[in-house]
Amino acid sequence: MSTEKKYQTKLFINNKFVDAVSGKTFPTINPSTGKVITHVAEGDKEDIDKAVAAARAAFEGWRKTGPVQRSSLLLKLADLIIKNGDELAQLDSMDMGKPFAQAKAIDVYGTADCFRYYAGWADKIHGKTVPVGSNFFCYTKHEPVGVVGQIIPWNFPMPMLAWKLAPALTSGCTVVLKPAEQSPLSALRIGELIAEAGFPPGVVNIVTGYGETAGAAIANHMDIDKVAFTGSTEVGRLIQTAAAQSNLKRVTLELGGKSPLIIFKDANINEAVELGYNAIFFNAGQVCNAGSRLFVQEEIYDEYVQKFVERANKRVVGDPSNHGTEQGPQVDEKQFHRILEYIDIGKKGGATVACGGQRHGNEGFFIQPTLFTNVTDDMRIAKEEIFGPVQTLLKFKTVEEVVARANDTSYGLAAGVATKDLNTALKVVDGLRAGTIWVNNFHTIFSSSIIFHFHLLSSLVKSFILNVTLNE
Repeated sequence: MSTEKKYQTKLFINNKFVDAVSGKTFPTINPSTGKVITHVAEGDKEDIDKAVAAARAAFEGWRKTGPVQRSSLLLKLADLIIKNGDELAQLDSMDMGKPFAQAKAIDVYGTADCFRYYAGWADKIHGKTVPVGSNFFCYTKHEPVGVVGQIIPWNFPMPMLAWKLAPALTSGCTVVLKPAEQSPLSALRIGELIAEAGFPPGVVNIVTGYGETAGAAIANHMDIDKVAFTGSTEVGRLIQTAAAQSNLKRVTLELGGKSPLIIFKDANINEAVELGYNAIFFNAGQVCNAGSRLFVQEEIYDEYVQKFVERANKRVVGDPSNHGTEQGPQVDEKQFHRILEYIDIGKKGGATVACGGQRHGNEGFFIQPTLFTNVTDDMRIAKEEIFGPVQTLLKFKTVEEVVARANDTSYGLAAGVATKDLNTALKVVDGLRAGTIWVNNFHTIFSSSIIFHFHLLSSLVKSFILNVTLNE
């Protein structure tokens, strides 16, 4: 009798799990070992067509479903996610390398909270009456956009799914969602929970597959009314182009970043070290708004380096299923080698490796927490998104100088500042060009109720709001 663990591996279309039309599958890999976990259905254009047809057929019924009913289904799904939280956390821990404790405490509960938050919006989508004269009655009305195509990344598989699904569903839209090929298992398990919660067939469809086939089919589809994408700036450009060249569908993009974190000399240095540490090493550095350009005022620079190295050298890197693990592997072999290549670029470019800088262990895709010092603004490691546990430390003198240098980037996702001086904090916040700016914290405040803005190549529009899935 086989004791092999069974995972959901088929496409979720019209509330049924089906094989890809082609019959093809692809392997999903455990990044801790480099070994195959299982094989998942490889959806492509024909499967996207089926999913879109199901979503379109379901749209009229779903848009007319009462807000109380939509809210009730979202709340039930949130409860099921919590009920199955250990299993979901284990799937992401195994499938993309996230430490189990973090996957449970942050991803599972954050996913459920997101669905609960948007459940509360279902009956609060209001129009307006507009006075235009006594002989006329004029009003506006919010309407769901229609069928929404959604393409999510691998770094936060469950929260990204919720951030995309929840506002669309509460607005009355139906969805075709493609999870990242590196981390499809938790999305398919949530597909099972969506059916269990009682969502009507076709309201949510989940098609696993590769970006260049299934993802491209979503972006180019003539019967998808909007596409939402989180991922790299390069792919974001392709999606925006495809949307324009097909049916001019709406586009929401949340893309890359090279976010600055500025540490002033009056900041509590121990707390500031912890900020710089968590800003880059959280989720193994695989965070779009990671604080990956760390500016430290020259008066405390040397002390800061010493304390940062001490802290980084204590970080526990290893098996994500172990309770004490703080950092798991990078998501796959491609990302692993990309990060090591950037470390080599930094070394050859004249930066100094203060700690880390190498592979961790001999199995899997683990990289040591790395700090580069003696970094200058023109170095590639200070300009390009690495998306790994690699911090770059830069020295500055004055407020005006550091704000100008922090803004000298093609990105504009996030930023942070550490200081005890309120005037300094306000001046820096006012001067920085970034969508989200933290003061004396970084990564620690995320809520579905906060509008998530972006600038420049980091995005096209803001996220975490209902208006991206509504017509007025």
